[in-house]
Amino acid sequence: MTAAQIVGWAHSKFGKSEAPTTRELMAEVVNPALRHAGIDAKDVDGIFVGVFNNGFTKQDFQGALVAMAADGFDHTPAVRMENACATGSAALYSALDFIASGRGKIALVVGAEKMTTLPTKETGDVLLSASFREEEADIEGGFAGLFGRIASHYFQRYGDRSAELAMIAAKNHANGMANPYAHMQRDFPFDFCNTVSDKNPYVAAPLRRTDCSLVSDGAAAIVLAHPDVAAGMHRAVAFRARAHVNDILALSRRDPIAFEGARRAWTKALEEAGLALGDLDFVETHDCFTIAELIEYEAMGLAKPGEGYKVVREGLTAKGGKLPVNPSGGLKSKGHPVGATGVSMHVMAAMQLCGEAGDMQVPDAGKAGIFNMGGAAVANYVSILERVK
Repeated sequence: MTAAQIVGWAHSKFGKSEAPTTRELMAEVVNPALRHAGIDAKDVDGIFVGVFNNGFTKQDFQGALVAMAADGFDHTPAVRMENACATGSAALYSALDFIASGRGKIALVVGAEKMTTLPTKETGDVLLSASFREEEADIEGGFAGLFGRIASHYFQRYGDRSAELAMIAAKNHANGMANPYAHMQRDFPFDFCNTVSDKNPYVAAPLRRTDCSLVSDGAAAIVLAHPDVAAGMHRAVAFRARAHVNDILALSRRDPIAFEGARRAWTKALEEAGLALGDLDFVETHDCFTIAELIEYEAMGLAKPGEGYKVVREGLTAKGGKLPVNPSGGLKSKGHPVGATGVSMHVMAAMQLCGEAGDMQVPDAGKAGIFNMGGAAVANYVSILERVK
């Protein structure tokens, strides 16, 4: 199978945007991504859009909005993907399949979400659709409540790890200080993150506000090219491996703190790449909540089940640690505009591998791992990237 390569990208500032809809958010990244790749709209053979929506806006048919956001795409095939919080990765992987099938040589991937127009309660209800509503719709606190329940199960089995969750939050906020695209460019020290207060209340106990990612607007775009085309471009980042593994949607039908689908995706991707986890120079992982990052340490193989706290305590995932995790600040600091997230994570990794990450740069980064998940570890995507040009 021919694996397309990343040859250009663009990223908007995440946060509460003045852009009224996803169309304007897409407009912020489409042409800059084309310029970064050194191509024109006429060179694009297919457009792949990731937008979750599900009620954030009444305007849907989101795949068609790219042609409304930028000139030159009037007759370019476009399609929209949705896979909960992994929507962006679903769009990206579909574009990779498009090029691998021989149907095109260059694809444009756009991920976007406009989340901040709804009241908080309505936003929570929209996001809860990424759970199994038949059994989980009554969970107080929406998706934060769902992960609060996961954290409670984890603490019951392995002990209270609130302090380690606070360490993860502090780490990611410190990293996010160096990310110009991050929603929250503020340093929250461990003591603040570890203390329940008026400014850091429980959102869904045992999760505090600092344990939860932000409701954000934003967009990101990637240009993919067939290797023969990428050879003539300025930069190229290859997918050494990629894996997509699902798990059962209903938490009642699986161990909610095992993240078995995530573990299988990591195992599959590393085997395909012919690498061990220690061969990677950094990882961008899906820290929608700090408990998710903690469990993901165990799913990727950094620690045995129940021992993810050791990874945090020993500083293995710090910026200068053995395996930096979320040098971008992760979803915790960068923000989590759902449809944009998977695309954003791949952009952040490509920037690192091409030495274009500025103050976020991990020295001598050569290989990256990315984990993006939809729902509570239901749709699990792992990419292994390396620079080839």
